[in-house]
Amino acid sequence: MLPWTRPPRTPRARRTLAALLLTLAALVAPTATATAAPTQAAAPSRGWNDYSCKPSATHPRPVVLVHGTFGNSIDNWLVLAPYLVSRGYCVFSLDYGQLPGVPLFNGLGPIDRSAGQLDVFVDKVLGATGAPKADLVGHSQGGMMPHYYLKFLGGAEKVNALVGIAPDNHGTTLLGLTKLLPYFPGVEDLLTTNTPGLADQIAGSAFITKLSAGGDTVPGVRYTVIATKYDEVVTPYRTQYLSGANVRNVLLQDLCPVDLSEHVAIGTIDRIAFHEVANALDPARATPTTCASAVS
Repeated sequence: MLPWTRPPRTPRARRTLAALLLTLAALVAPTATATAAPTQAAAPSRGWNDYSCKPSATHPRPVVLVHGTFGNSIDNWLVLAPYLVSRGYCVFSLDYGQLPGVPLFNGLGPIDRSAGQLDVFVDKVLGATGAPKADLVGHSQGGMMPHYYLKFLGGAEKVNALVGIAPDNHGTTLLGLTKLLPYFPGVEDLLTTNTPGLADQIAGSAFITKLSAGGDTVPGVRYTVIATKYDEVVTPYRTQYLSGANVRNVLLQDLCPVDLSEHVAIGTIDRIAFHEVANALDPARATPTTCASAVS
């Protein structure tokens, strides 16, 4: 379920291992080192999905994390969720796109229905926190699926910003999606069953065509895309980029040229990418993202 559950066998897998080593010091550092300045109110819990958490004046919106294909609300966010909580955010994550009889591996159901699940979850989070809007951060399919929510389900009225980490905003190929399989042992057998969430992500599918019609963005939402040139799943990586107002497209290697993260690592363990996520959530307090962000 995490990128290091299988020994690296390819150059791209070795890049994942390199990214893991790059962030190892940061992973073992105590979370207290990442706490905000004394003037910043912290969230009342070090955990996430804490429905008693009330957003502070510094971070007035809850953050909803949206996992990728084959992911779930825990495994995808074992690094990013605590990273954001320690910085004073109220953080929540959902499971979506479940198939009957398939535990743990989510994001496989029809994406329009998954967007409906996101709609319900955001309402739940806003109701619990009392905030008028949320910020969304998604990895892979989780960075693309919210566009349907924003465009067709009224999500634009409830969302301030969408941050996509390696999102397949304009689709990908089935070959690209199958490259995820070595990271998720046992999931390959699922391809023999009905997996509409995979079919919807193929470039040129009816879902992607509908999603792309009328432009990439909707008014009132800020968009950030964080991509890596080593992405082997969503290719070419520039297809992840968005066009439109209030869009910022970021290439990870422009921030740290020696960062070798590929599709899985950028969304699960890469604190350089996560520093840029924090900047996107709070641009007024953004600080430069560099290679040193791996241990900050």
